[in-house]
Amino acid sequence: MSGYENLEIYQMAFDYAIEIHHASLKLPQFELFEQGSQIRRSSKSIKDQISEGYGRRRYKADFIKYLIYAHASCDELKGQLKMLTILYPNIKEFAEYQELYQKLSIKINNYIQYVEKNWRT
Repeated sequence: MSGYENLEIYQMAFDYAIEIHHASLKLPQFELFEQGSQIRRSSKSIKDQISEGYGRRRYKADFIKYLIYAHASCDELKGQLKMLTILYPNIKEFAEYQELYQKLSIKINNYIQYVEKNWRT
């Protein structure tokens, strides 16, 4: 692995996106294309924004902008997971993912702060 694939936040986002994909398929049929599709897209967006931002790392402001987008997608997903936890308490994974994405959110925020202070273009 090289580049963005070495970032812990990318690895976490990638792994969680796969898990969210599988968990979303446990939703009732009518939710697969509603909330299920939305959480799949949000979870995949986090890893995609990290990798795209890394590709623009030569321009510090662009890198930070895409990391902020990743953070925003993570926050969006946390809200969606909270709703799913209430609507479908029998699908226990959603509550677990809320906690995992909270940790990822903190790590992304810390990485943004690191880039702001230490990244040289």
